[in-house]
Amino acid sequence: MPKQVKTAITPTRAEDYPEWYQQVIKVSDLAERSPVRGCMVIKPWGYALWENIVREMDAMFKATGVRNAYFPLFIPLSFLEKEAQHVEGFAKECAVVTHHKLEQGPDGRLVPAGLLPEPLIVRPTSETIIGDSFSRWIKSHRDLPMLLNQWCNVVRWEMRTRIFLRTSEFLWQEGHTAHATAEEAIERTRMMLDVYARMAEDYLAIPVVRGRKTASERFPGAVDTLCIEAMMQDRKALQAGTSHFLGQNFARASEIKFHTADESEEYAWTTSWGSSTRLIGGLIMAHSDDDGLIMPPRVASSHVALLPIWRTPDERPAVMAYTAELAARLRAVRYGNRNVQVEIDDRDTGGARGWDWIKRGIPLRVEIGPRDIAADAVFFGRRDLPAREKSALSRDQFVAEIVRILDEIQQKLFNRALSLKKENTILIDRQEEFYRFFTPLNADKPEIHGGFAMSHWCGSETCENRVKEDLKVTIRCLPFEDQTGPGACICCGKPSPQRVVFAKAY
Repeated sequence: MPKQVKTAITPTRAEDYPEWYQQVIKVSDLAERSPVRGCMVIKPWGYALWENIVREMDAMFKATGVRNAYFPLFIPLSFLEKEAQHVEGFAKECAVVTHHKLEQGPDGRLVPAGLLPEPLIVRPTSETIIGDSFSRWIKSHRDLPMLLNQWCNVVRWEMRTRIFLRTSEFLWQEGHTAHATAEEAIERTRMMLDVYARMAEDYLAIPVVRGRKTASERFPGAVDTLCIEAMMQDRKALQAGTSHFLGQNFARASEIKFHTADESEEYAWTTSWGSSTRLIGGLIMAHSDDDGLIMPPRVASSHVALLPIWRTPDERPAVMAYTAELAARLRAVRYGNRNVQVEIDDRDTGGARGWDWIKRGIPLRVEIGPRDIAADAVFFGRRDLPAREKSALSRDQFVAEIVRILDEIQQKLFNRALSLKKENTILIDRQEEFYRFFTPLNADKPEIHGGFAMSHWCGSETCENRVKEDLKVTIRCLPFEDQTGPGACICCGKPSPQRVVFAKAY
């Protein structure tokens, strides 16, 4: 019987993937559950990761002409009622404020008082209230295009929550634009989807599929919804960003009108697009292993952990001086849009320090002891390699090559995720094979199985719903890259114009 390998995380991914995910978040010190049901507290190590994602994405937005603004947390109920599909789509998720103060009741407890003249909705998304501002700011074709984004929090009541993936309150960005023509708005919708894809692939090291949502999966009130879909290590899909062409629906509801060059009056064409802290959940599930978190260097909370080692008190001053000098040299190196971030861990906890940083996912761990100082060298481990696999370089060489090493880790994580996606994306044409692909071999213990099934779909909601009800599998998107041509629907056998991506999803 083979010897069982000891891991820092129990259970392992193969044993219980959902619980493994929760344990990675716990041991890496990213976040924890809040006293408020369904909400989370993002801890400093996790928030640093989010800040790095925000910084990179914000720069990409601004490079396309977008500017940041801020709009109220509260939305009058009447605003949501203006767009019927929109209010219907979010009605069950809305948090409602009905009173404006608290009073002490007869039993001494605080009770709501002061009924508001109109209920306020804690924003689930901001199309309606931003539309109200657009209706006042946009008067002429010269005011267009209007390209805005806000970084904020939103609230959508969730019955079953999971940290980062689905919480009642979460952080995100929502972009909103208004245009003079449908063509401009459609172009902007695709442009922002490409920004999300670049963020996922170039920074989070997660390969994605770009595509279009089916009518039943569109954003409420949208004419068209585009998305990027990523494959996690359990073969499930994660929607990592969406971009919506809203047509003139919200412009009509909010009276966003402008005078054209020939002085006629028209409704604007609008878009909205968003991504959230769900990206962190995707990063965890795409890269981490049974020893904890693995962070791609380009968004990592920090890059290098220096671990000074001494055996006697007399050795400590020299080791710490060497460590401080190395930290200063590394911090002077530019990596992407920031300098190399360095942590110095001088706790007297022996080998446990190294495992702490492995579990926290830092890309590089560097051990520095008297022998390293004598050789003017460093001894380091990489998070993308087994924990016991370490290398030695001279101090000068390590500083000179730090950017190359970090980029190598980044690329290796992307390549590993891409291989997983390719190996588990299957063309399936027979219904029997399709059902077998998505059915666990052991129903009592569903192991990691399935993946992305590229199969034909006739376009009917009946077939879409049948697969959802039978297998809990949804059409993730109609991919832009599909080149296989027409075929027969996997459900009913009727003609199908193209293959779509079927998968179980978060």
